[in-house]
Amino acid sequence: MRTQVAIVGAGPAGMTLAHLLRRAGIDCVVIEARDRAYVEGRVRAGLLEQNTTDLLEEIGVGERMRREGLPHDGIRLRCAGETCDVDIAELTGRRVTIYGQQEVVKDLIDAWLEGGGELRFEAPASAVEGVDSERPGVRFALDGAEQLIECDFVAGCDGFHGICRTAIADHVRTLEHAYPFAWLGILAHAAPATDELIYAWHEHGFALYSMRSPSVSRLYLQVPPDEDPGDWSDDRVWSELQLRLAADGFSVNEGEIFDKGVTPMRSFVAEPMRHGRVFLCGDAAHIVPPTGAKGLNLAVNDVRLLADGLERFYGSGDASGLDSYSERALRRVWRAQDFSNHMTQLLHRLDGGPFDDGLQRSRLDYVFRSETARRSLAENYAGLPATADF
Repeated sequence: MRTQVAIVGAGPAGMTLAHLLRRAGIDCVVIEARDRAYVEGRVRAGLLEQNTTDLLEEIGVGERMRREGLPHDGIRLRCAGETCDVDIAELTGRRVTIYGQQEVVKDLIDAWLEGGGELRFEAPASAVEGVDSERPGVRFALDGAEQLIECDFVAGCDGFHGICRTAIADHVRTLEHAYPFAWLGILAHAAPATDELIYAWHEHGFALYSMRSPSVSRLYLQVPPDEDPGDWSDDRVWSELQLRLAADGFSVNEGEIFDKGVTPMRSFVAEPMRHGRVFLCGDAAHIVPPTGAKGLNLAVNDVRLLADGLERFYGSGDASGLDSYSERALRRVWRAQDFSNHMTQLLHRLDGGPFDDGLQRSRLDYVFRSETARRSLAENYAGLPATADF
């Protein structure tokens, strides 16, 4: 099999890249280790920056998102029953949209296959060959037989545990940080009791009130990193959510919990995000704690940059976009890491002692009292413009 770009992984990074390349007239093949039902069913965060929604519209996969997505003009911070509205639209002129990552992936895959794109499910990649050559290849299994895709470039969109980062591990350093807590997340058949997301600090730990639709709520609680979801009965979950999100005249709408799981909180960056003709995108290159809502959005920005570099290369032989890919992508990655870390440190119970507690409460109070602080938070939360080269 021969193509111009071999894309490993059919998540949001891989499928968005495939659409961008097809629009530019560049041949590509996508291979994915899992079956279609698994890929389209993975429950992940679903907050989209305006950069992301704009790009999905540009590549023609935004119709269902426009119809079913939930636009938001701001977020709310809550501490000791006091609430601070961060009006993102007023402060930045931008907004965010709630639309599940799995729904984004479904839209991308449907449109890709309807347009005749090549996508091989249940095709686990085993090796990237020729990483130091101009003709790399990806070896994978399909229907019990070993296959090889020969290509000009490999896009590693296969996540933290994929083979692409491993293939260039000798040329990439990995930087990691683990937080001493996790999130217990639930999905419930309950209409959200808020029109904006609520991020709450509480002495018992952080809580987040989010949503997936007008009838489904998505809520999180800070828990120890080794917490067993089975230890949390539905009654215990609702009781703790009511406590941590409490405010005068407010209560959490309760309903049937149909999904429950624990998400670890960690950060990871691989740099550089490229060696030779192998490029890393999305979770293969970086992971951020979900407090800043940056994961999918960073992946989309990665492939936007990579697609632009590939289009210039094939159009005129100009390799400057490919050569600058890692540096430009990492600027936004580190900005997102810093913001996500800031939000995490701002809102979680840190157990650092009275002095650290005082610093944390002062930082929160500054956001509550200062428009300048809220503007900085809003700018980072909404995502800096795609053209920003900061």
